[in-house]
Amino acid sequence: MPILRKPLEISNYQFLCALLYMIENGCKWRALPKKFGKWHTIYMKFNRWSKNGTIQKIFEEMQELNIIDIRTDTLCIDSTSIKVHPDAAGARKSSGEQSIGHSKGG
Repeated sequence: MPILRKPLEISNYQFLCALLYMIENGCKWRALPKKFGKWHTIYMKFNRWSKNGTIQKIFEEMQELNIIDIRTDTLCIDSTSIKVHPDAAGARKSSGEQSIGHSKGG
């Protein structure tokens, strides 16, 4: 009979500390210090709470209680969120002939 493991859970306090750390330092999920717990567990909780509106409610309440003083109506999109077309790397250079396989030093 297989052993069913319960997913590791972190406290809400630990989760909020990790989230505030990410906001302050702008780090990636995988770069979270180990003291906050497993980054994937934190991400999964963030994803769940974002979808059901809990994150928005927490930040609104923290604003009202003057715990934080930031604007929470800002949308942040980075390259991990948006896929671009392969041709979006830039326009072709048309400044005459270009050597292939030669270095600039000759």
